[in-house]
Amino acid sequence: MRIGFDNGKYLKLQAEKIRERIANFGGKLYLEFGGKLFDDYHASRVLPGFHPDSKITMLKEISDDVEVVIAINAGDIEKNKIRGDLGITYDSELLRLADAFSNNGLMVGSVVLTQFSGQQAAVAYEKKLQSLGMKVYRHYPIEGYPADLPLIVGPEGFGKNDYIETQRPLVVVTAPGPGSGKMATCLSQIYHENLRGVQAGYAKFETFPVWNLALNHVVNLAYEAATADLNDVNMIDPFHLEAYGKTAVNYNRDVEVFPVLNAILEKVCGGTSPYRSPTDMGVNMVGFCISDDDVVREAAAREIGRRYFQAMCEARKGNTDSRPAQKIEILMKKANITPTDRKVVPAARAKAEKTGGPAAAMEMEDGTILTGKTSRLLGASSALLLNALKYLAGIEDSVDLLSPEYIEPIMHLKVHCLGDHSPLMHLNEMLIALSIAAVSDPEAQKALDQVGRLEGLDAHSSVILSQIDEGVFKQLGVNLTCEPQYESNKLYHT
Repeated sequence: MRIGFDNGKYLKLQAEKIRERIANFGGKLYLEFGGKLFDDYHASRVLPGFHPDSKITMLKEISDDVEVVIAINAGDIEKNKIRGDLGITYDSELLRLADAFSNNGLMVGSVVLTQFSGQQAAVAYEKKLQSLGMKVYRHYPIEGYPADLPLIVGPEGFGKNDYIETQRPLVVVTAPGPGSGKMATCLSQIYHENLRGVQAGYAKFETFPVWNLALNHVVNLAYEAATADLNDVNMIDPFHLEAYGKTAVNYNRDVEVFPVLNAILEKVCGGTSPYRSPTDMGVNMVGFCISDDDVVREAAAREIGRRYFQAMCEARKGNTDSRPAQKIEILMKKANITPTDRKVVPAARAKAEKTGGPAAAMEMEDGTILTGKTSRLLGASSALLLNALKYLAGIEDSVDLLSPEYIEPIMHLKVHCLGDHSPLMHLNEMLIALSIAAVSDPEAQKALDQVGRLEGLDAHSSVILSQIDEGVFKQLGVNLTCEPQYESNKLYHT
């Protein structure tokens, strides 16, 4: 697949920029990390060549200087808030993050419970973390935050918070999800460091929007599409324009909060803020590493199309209203794209219309479009996946990798023994069956060997798939979208 982003250059420039910012503040920097540190597949989709774990790889290059603090909102623990893309609670995600950091050689110094007001679930979680050997600190709600500066920057504001003891020059403050209090944690720490005579600074690391790309560049529009449910809006940074006479792109929340944040920094730092605009706070070097703008524009346009179908499906499932999809429609008009620009969409629709049942399509690396239809033995997704594996292995389409002798006993087991309403195999079951067939069938083994080559391919289904099948496509790295309609008129769908 065509590459449009220089990942090696990015790792080098980004590490240099962060080191430079640490030096600017006398050797101590609290860096608020926005977005995903791990598995940033949005970035890898819109910037072909960007590795999903680039940010963690970059931090590993300066690991001796890095310490990680993970912030989690005590109220989110109490509510059992779930991270939607992974389907796990924030408290479980924090443990996953801590393990991932440690496995990558990064020091996890502590956890801070933000907005702590005695929540029982948070107290129990604190004890659990401490039993696991982790340092835990508490930060409390501040009445009037962020407007009441005399209260905030004083003993009854940040002064009430626990001081988080840190050891290294770069303190990365991250969280299991938005609304966890990362910025307030950084500012509280700077307040406490100054009380102790330690000069410390604050900076922010957000991959999107890309500040040195045009406001309506497709990459920045794709970020708006990805955050349509949050109602984020990209905008020209007015403070940057006034201070330097140069245009830079930021988003509404950072622009809106900057006057207050700057006032807090001035008070915490003794009268002078190091920043003249919200863009100044950032250290993002992504925009300098785009090697082929045409490739990146095409990839970002595809991503906007995917986000449109995702928003439509979420509305159909009742998980949100129609506003995110309506916003993405506006973004599509700005980018001059339509939902059918991705070739897999009209292909899946045409196959479904022709067969009268659910169908699916996938675009291969060479541009070939493959389809799958629903039959007596296989669902459309399973048929599509088998067709794709045969294509990649150079196996004739007429070859049955899974004969009825393999499939029918599984179907019987599902319906008559396990009480499943549908006899058709889910994708994980089909892949297990293919693995068994591969023991004695060289052709099945050849097909199975191609599974890793599915990553990054585009696919579309004419109906909303089961959670299991969607999950398998995600695990395989296939960029799946679905039409916002169910296969049946049932009220309950798994």
